[in-house]
Amino acid sequence: MASQPSAEAQTTPRATRPAPASPAARGKRGTLRQFWLKQLYAWHWISAAVSLAGILVFSITGITLNHASSISAEPEVRIATGQLSPAALAALAKGADGGLAPLPAPVARQIDAEIGIIAGQREAEWSADEVYLAVPGPGRDAWASIDRATGRIEAELTDRGTVSFLNDLHKGRNTGAAWFWFIDVLAVAAIIFTITGLLLLQLHARKRPTTWPLVGIGTAVPVIVILFFMHV
Repeated sequence: MASQPSAEAQTTPRATRPAPASPAARGKRGTLRQFWLKQLYAWHWISAAVSLAGILVFSITGITLNHASSISAEPEVRIATGQLSPAALAALAKGADGGLAPLPAPVARQIDAEIGIIAGQREAEWSADEVYLAVPGPGRDAWASIDRATGRIEAELTDRGTVSFLNDLHKGRNTGAAWFWFIDVLAVAAIIFTITGLLLLQLHARKRPTTWPLVGIGTAVPVIVILFFMHV
């Protein structure tokens, strides 16, 4: 004969777990999850497309910068001389006697055409005897000195090669305002790409058990290198 349940068992509630969500609630959660999943995928691929070329260039130049001592390049140096026209010399004579100021337009045009230095509106150093213009750029350097009495131009142009050019782009060295803002936009796109990638990893981690161990290794390796292998 089967034993009868005790009085305590008869008075204890049979179910202590919360009631299962209704189909409508489950459907709402599923719809919300799909919405955010689509948003994450959209932001992930858009940020990847925007930053793809930049990240590739910065990754390659990171390698070349890390091995800069092993990559030899012979800079090409060109010496140039010239003579200002009478009109340009007259414009130069009317310039400042000291301080910083752009070259007069006729002088800048002649420097551009004959010497190959794009002066534009760059500020030059003015003194009573000469005007000195420095025009550094990524992977190159250039300067021109103009005698204010005679109008004689002496200039030097140095080209350090393609690798140096790319390295300077990586560092933002003498690249101008447009590249400055490009680096900022690229950095923001890369941050969005990384964060959305992390959130997508979280959403798919249940089906991919190696997700968090790999993320942990990727985080731990640079920390270990900094703490134990970096000499300061």
